[in-house]
Amino acid sequence: MSFDLVANVVIAGVLTGLVYGLMALGLSVIFGVVRVVNFAHGEMMTIAMYAATVLFAALKLDPFLAVLPVAAAFFVFGCALQASLINPFITRPEHSQFMLLVAVAIILVNAMLMVFGPDARNVQVDYQLESFELGRILVDEARFYAAAAAIVAAAALFAFFKFSLTGKAIRACADNYLGARIVGLNVKRLYSLTFGIGASCVAVAGCAMVLLVEVTPALGPAYTLLAFVIVIVGGLGSMAGALLGGVLIGVSEALAGLLIAPSAKSMFSFGLLILVLLFRPQGLLGRKS
Repeated sequence: MSFDLVANVVIAGVLTGLVYGLMALGLSVIFGVVRVVNFAHGEMMTIAMYAATVLFAALKLDPFLAVLPVAAAFFVFGCALQASLINPFITRPEHSQFMLLVAVAIILVNAMLMVFGPDARNVQVDYQLESFELGRILVDEARFYAAAAAIVAAAALFAFFKFSLTGKAIRACADNYLGARIVGLNVKRLYSLTFGIGASCVAVAGCAMVLLVEVTPALGPAYTLLAFVIVIVGGLGSMAGALLGGVLIGVSEALAGLLIAPSAKSMFSFGLLILVLLFRPQGLLGRKS
């Protein structure tokens, strides 16, 4: 097995992992602030992938250009879902929240089956078969652009939370719910904005991912599980941890496909999860509670 082959596979895994990380970043943001686990996360990403395929088929709109309208629509959808359905469950027991979002996930999967059917759909653009040559290393253009979109979206999110007043207010709600209410912050509104932001991350990741894999309704539960693995490996509530976890899972899946078989990628991912739970239960970049 040549070094060039391994290097190509690792680079592809890193690029795919960055898209995974953006997907998990949305889940991490929602949990870190709202303290609700979104069990419909992967289903929302699958809907974003379908939205990109529909826009491409109807308007020949490149998935990277479809990012803006899809992300905006998902922001509105996430805000509305949080305000109308999830906010009343914030103070309820965790099992009630769990059942609510599992029910939402099942409804979304069946809605996708009704609208799009079980057949796989994809997007075919010219640069999907092109590569950059870096010496003897080949980098897929589509994968590179998808990773670049994930990095830009993640950087924008980090900047929003660090520098904007709304971002700082959301962080205050995450740090001290009661204190945020005492100083007059509209916590419910900020929670809705947070869920909308998390949904927008999913939308960007979905538009990027549709260039790498075919989309079917069955991808939803698989991506939800993958997002959970990533945020647990990186650390629940840690934004940087979500990106790191995504890269590690992406590389582990790529190496599993090379060294064993593509069907073994889940074995590597869950093996990494077990190691992290054994030796660093709070995640690689998580904080001990």
